[in-house]
Amino acid sequence: MTQSASLPLLKIGELHAQSQVSIKTIRYYEEIGLLQAASRTEGGFRLFSPDTLTRLAFVKRSQRLGFSLQEIRHILEIHDQGQLPCAEVRENLERKIHDIDDRIQQLQTLKQELTALMQIPDEASDRSSDTMICPILQSSARQPQTA
Repeated sequence: MTQSASLPLLKIGELHAQSQVSIKTIRYYEEIGLLQAASRTEGGFRLFSPDTLTRLAFVKRSQRLGFSLQEIRHILEIHDQGQLPCAEVRENLERKIHDIDDRIQQLQTLKQELTALMQIPDEASDRSSDTMICPILQSSARQPQTA
């Protein structure tokens, strides 16, 4: 028996107050299977195990690290089957690091292009043309092919 089994169940408002996760988000997480209410009161109010606070903290931390809710759900499913999901987490982390490296490269390329555009003299933007919107931006852009 877990330590929290002897602790009182939490209403959704108490869960919100202790986790700082909105009630709407808690309901959504329950709807998509990230959380599960332990029971309901006679009045139909959801009651959650105190362990749900740990689960909510895990979900929010995982989101801050770039995990999607689908990825988080898969990790939690592995955990709920009684296994440690560390191998799955490691695979996701490696993929995210690779994605970040790709984005950094794309941003560096974009920065170089923007820096090059900043080097175009102001006189280039003074040329008036009915077909030019802004010579600075159009000078290095590929013009659309006309048929």
